[in-house]
Amino acid sequence: MRIQVLGPVRAWRDEEPLDLGRVGQRALLGLLALACGQPLSRAELVDALWGDTPPPSAANVIQTCVKHLRRLLEPGRPPRTPSAILPSVGDGYALRLPEGALDLVRFRHLTVTAAGAHQSGDPGLAAAHLGEALRLWHGSPLADIPMLASHPKVVALAEERRAALARYGELMIATNAARDALPVLEQAAAEQPLDEAAQARLIRGYQAAGRRAQAFLAYEEIRRRLAEVLGIDPGPELVAAHTALIKEDEPPVAAAKSTAVPEHPVPSQLPADVAPFTGRERHMRKLDDLLENMTSGRAKAVVISAVSGTAGVGKTALAVHFAHQVRHRFPDGQLYVNLRGFDPSGSVMSAAEAVRGFLEAFGVPADRIPASPHAQTALYRSLLADRRVLVLLDNARDAEQVRPLLPGSPGCLVLVTSRNHLTSLVAADGAHPVTLNLLSPVEARALLVGRLGPDRVAAHPGAADEIITLCAGLPLAIAIVAARAATHPDSTLATLAEQLRLAGGGLDALTGDDPTIDVRTVFSWSYHALTPTAARLFRLLGLHPGPEITVPTAASLDGMSTAQVRPVLAELVRANLITEHSPGRYVRHDLLRSYAMELVHTFDPEPSRRAALHRLLNHWVHTAYAADRLIDPHREPITLAPPQPGVALEALAGQEQALSWLTGEHAVLLAAVEAAAAAGFDAHTWQLAWAMTTFLERRGLWHDLAAVQGAALLAGERLDDRWVRAHAHRRLGHFQLWLGRDDAETHLLEALDLYRELGDECGQGRIHLNLALVRERRGQHRAALGHAEQAAGIFRAAGERSGLAGACNAVGWYHAHLGGYQDAFAYCQGALDLYQAAGDEMGESHAWDSLGYIYNLQGHRQRAILCYQRALDLRRKVGYRYFEASALNNLGDVQQAAGEVDAARLAWQEALDILDPFGHPDASGIRAKLHRADAAIAC
Repeated sequence: MRIQVLGPVRAWRDEEPLDLGRVGQRALLGLLALACGQPLSRAELVDALWGDTPPPSAANVIQTCVKHLRRLLEPGRPPRTPSAILPSVGDGYALRLPEGALDLVRFRHLTVTAAGAHQSGDPGLAAAHLGEALRLWHGSPLADIPMLASHPKVVALAEERRAALARYGELMIATNAARDALPVLEQAAAEQPLDEAAQARLIRGYQAAGRRAQAFLAYEEIRRRLAEVLGIDPGPELVAAHTALIKEDEPPVAAAKSTAVPEHPVPSQLPADVAPFTGRERHMRKLDDLLENMTSGRAKAVVISAVSGTAGVGKTALAVHFAHQVRHRFPDGQLYVNLRGFDPSGSVMSAAEAVRGFLEAFGVPADRIPASPHAQTALYRSLLADRRVLVLLDNARDAEQVRPLLPGSPGCLVLVTSRNHLTSLVAADGAHPVTLNLLSPVEARALLVGRLGPDRVAAHPGAADEIITLCAGLPLAIAIVAARAATHPDSTLATLAEQLRLAGGGLDALTGDDPTIDVRTVFSWSYHALTPTAARLFRLLGLHPGPEITVPTAASLDGMSTAQVRPVLAELVRANLITEHSPGRYVRHDLLRSYAMELVHTFDPEPSRRAALHRLLNHWVHTAYAADRLIDPHREPITLAPPQPGVALEALAGQEQALSWLTGEHAVLLAAVEAAAAAGFDAHTWQLAWAMTTFLERRGLWHDLAAVQGAALLAGERLDDRWVRAHAHRRLGHFQLWLGRDDAETHLLEALDLYRELGDECGQGRIHLNLALVRERRGQHRAALGHAEQAAGIFRAAGERSGLAGACNAVGWYHAHLGGYQDAFAYCQGALDLYQAAGDEMGESHAWDSLGYIYNLQGHRQRAILCYQRALDLRRKVGYRYFEASALNNLGDVQQAAGEVDAARLAWQEALDILDPFGHPDASGIRAKLHRADAAIAC
């Protein structure tokens, strides 16, 4: 047995490749392999595979994948005997492979062996072992499983490879084998184009191999790249490599001058541990994993963990608590410094000041501390060399403040906390990011119980839940509320909850006597550190109804171009006032939005606020309308006023991008309709509702459709616009119809009257088609046929071919219900021809569905299956979820009638999976079919 994870996931038995199945099954195997024999719980596997949105069947899917993998890996295992390779361990699983079967284990063994050879004074043997280790790689770890690319273990493993590449390059240069190492050095430099150490190593490799011209070119390229991308000059290592090129007689990197220092004391500078500390189990496990990698010899460089998150989210508490938990593993000392990166006084600690403090902690006399900051850093790193020291750098402002404080050799663990993400520290220095989000409800309750005791929380559980909700899971806010409760024992939690509620979300009630624990003050520290442009945008984002912000919406709010707003958003991300949770999409939690709303209403006058909201709504209306025209070009258009100056629009190219945008902005657009209505932008309210209709219908989001059309109806009444009211009534009737509600006909008849008053013939035709569905639901197929024929006559007279196609399909459908198969087939075939001529794929799917129904009634099962399959394919392509489920249901019926019971069950189950989340009444009938099929199998 042999398994590969250093590249695409592969497996062999007796050198014969195994078919590992679909990506989910390969992902499961890859995760278990990365654990190197340690068990993973089902919860850990679910979190890795699906994140925060696992399907209800996640546990069953994992169990099924494990079953298939066991059969694949152990084909000769007797039934009902425990698996030796993939055993169950607790509520999870472990992958137990023979020695040498996993490439990852072999890679790590070879790197440890190489380290031993180097320490024994044999760099040539060390380089040989590292070369063998690197030849085990065939691409990025788990390269064929992109959904795991950002998993911490995958990221850490990629970092192990980069470290091995670096050590191999250094050893090959040191052993005069630079020419053989150039491909590896070039590969490492290409993978890390902004890593100064990798680029300097390549320059020294070129020099050692006698290729000085290439070395100079490489230096000029990295110098230009650093200036253009990061706006910085080359650092000391690159400068040294360049200087050595100019002065061939000097070595590429000068040896550091040693400084004799007396025996030092063991510093123990950690602040007091947090009591009580609750939650954050996942983050504690990640930190434990980093430490385990270091102590097991797998990490050959200083291990850095960058803990980031918004103000008050508990970064320091986590770092200090973890440091106390592991301090015994760092016998040479624990260093701590508050770098005051966001101090309200603006007094940020310099790196030089922090280094001097660390030197003093090690007992270095003042007269022995060098004058220059660079020399101080060199002495600090010399002191930590070959020692095991934990360094906690708290409240850092940026990576440049941190870098001089990083040890230079393995054996040390550095914990950095910051409100900024310290992205360059991750990219250039190999830091492992740990991002703290808000507490989950369970963690937040545990924090409240820890501060107030279980009895007081249990006395008012509803109030406790409301406090947690109003505090948005922010530990600082919860701590402030708990502190107030503790100092006012006569006040109940219900009273505190009411105060928070009346404060409109928390900030007014969350003020304490100490400004260091006033949540508004904490936020203000970050806000006042912003540039004026970023501060204005942060305030204006308080007008954004949320939950997600995109680059064009932010640009529209402030009347900027997207190119102008991107660096401003990046500044807000660095300040952790917003979070870029996916590329180009930003979020912020409710307390920060409350703070932004306070600021915008304090500092920005009402005309300025209204103009910003107007631009924002213009952006949504015009982009949503463009998206709707792309996904349904056959729908009747409306006329929009031109967008205002300063409005940035999304450039959507084709249906796929339009659907992707509508999907991503779905929740935002719902909030935008509500915000437009509340602010009196009635035209924007109904236009947004109109533009969302096709998308909401196709996804079966009926309740959302009802909400936006209800708002459109009220807007039409305020505008006294009969067409808007008619359209809203029609869509509301359509929604109620599909959900089987009794008031569907009321809305439709109201719409019919309004269309008659307007003289809108095509509008009346569409209502007749809806009324035909009402009659069909009541079993009145003759009356339904009459409405469909009226609609066909109206559309034929108006020359409206799209409407005529739908009406012909309806006429044929009702003829089929009445037994007139010849007329039914003629009308539905005519509808199909009209739809295909117009390129209307959704309409074409309806015609195929009708033809399938007719063929099935006539007993032509295979023809019916082909028609339903064609309808299903088109509906999947278009993305109309309800009608996709309808086609699957119909397909299952015909497959059962044709004796294809297993295929029928699969089709019904897939239809049920679509309809259940919508709460659609058709789901109960499909569920009954599945139960009957299961009962028949059991018999």
